[in-house]
Amino acid sequence: MDTTTWNAKTQRADGSSKVSKALNLYPNDVQSKIYRIYEQMKSDEILSTSQSIKDRFLGESRKSHSFQNLIEYHNEKMQHKLHKNTIGQYKTSQRYMLSYILEEYKKPDILLLEMDYSFVVGFENYLRSFVPKSGQLKIGHNTAMKHIKRLRRMITLAYRMEWLVRDPFDNYTIRIEKKAREFLTAHELRSIEDMTSSIERLIIVRDIFIFSCYTGISYVDIVELTDCNIVIGLDDKPWIMAERVKTGTPFKIPLLAQAKKLIDKYKEHPRTYGSDAIPPRLSNQKLNSYLKEIADLCRIKKNLTFHMARHTFATTVTLSNGVPIETVSKLLGHTKIATTQIYARVVERKMSEDMQSLSNLLT
Repeated sequence: MDTTTWNAKTQRADGSSKVSKALNLYPNDVQSKIYRIYEQMKSDEILSTSQSIKDRFLGESRKSHSFQNLIEYHNEKMQHKLHKNTIGQYKTSQRYMLSYILEEYKKPDILLLEMDYSFVVGFENYLRSFVPKSGQLKIGHNTAMKHIKRLRRMITLAYRMEWLVRDPFDNYTIRIEKKAREFLTAHELRSIEDMTSSIERLIIVRDIFIFSCYTGISYVDIVELTDCNIVIGLDDKPWIMAERVKTGTPFKIPLLAQAKKLIDKYKEHPRTYGSDAIPPRLSNQKLNSYLKEIADLCRIKKNLTFHMARHTFATTVTLSNGVPIETVSKLLGHTKIATTQIYARVVERKMSEDMQSLSNLLT
């Protein structure tokens, strides 16, 4: 090349000859690509440096990280931020992800640069077609979406750390199906309260369930309650004051007579004696199994689960008895009143059904 044709100031070849034009094609293309990378990082509100732009241009920020690297980094960084139960849920989802990679790519791991929109769609299809082991339930729509939401959070983490140039979730929408929240009617609640049995474990489970029906406290929070959580409030009456395990949100609940009666019952009980635990503690798995036995004894046709107690508190015990939705929201420890409004719509629908039944009787 004739050095006299090269312009050091413009970093381009001078002239309009074919040689000059050919020489200028590559730097023009590089400049254009670098500009697009800069604009993309600016749009994504990612701090751009000469090194980060160079890494993206050369693809070096992606090639050194695999999906297994992402899992290890995520679990290490989040172990002190997320509750152990939430970490456990992530690990369950991650097992599905790695199982999908092994089946789809015929290898135990892939580079993050291999992940694109088709990876996400493929993972959804894998979950929907997954054949569970004997005794396990098939993965439903909302459960599949929860696994995908966890994948999305992990991918977002990788993207923000610039381990990925493009977000595989672009143009992908997570669709959660809204389901009616089942709760016990006043009659069903009373039938469980009046239940008798010679089997002690059923009585204990019944009592813990009823305690939740009259406090709205979830099982994972109930098992953390101790004597220290019973506090005398401004009204000189006992309250339960604690924080939700799931969100860390504080909640304060005045003790209704039904709940206080159960606390008093187990103060000197053999299952709690010598500890500061309020109710006896059982595994959630056994709890729901025993609740099905209780439902049979009480002739309740609904799929009785422990979480139904919280729904019952929100609907049958509070909202149906005129407690303002703002108060119910505080009692449940919700951070947004929109979450509580789901229960209000359930109550309104039940009122509508009851009035329609009345109308049919009167006509």
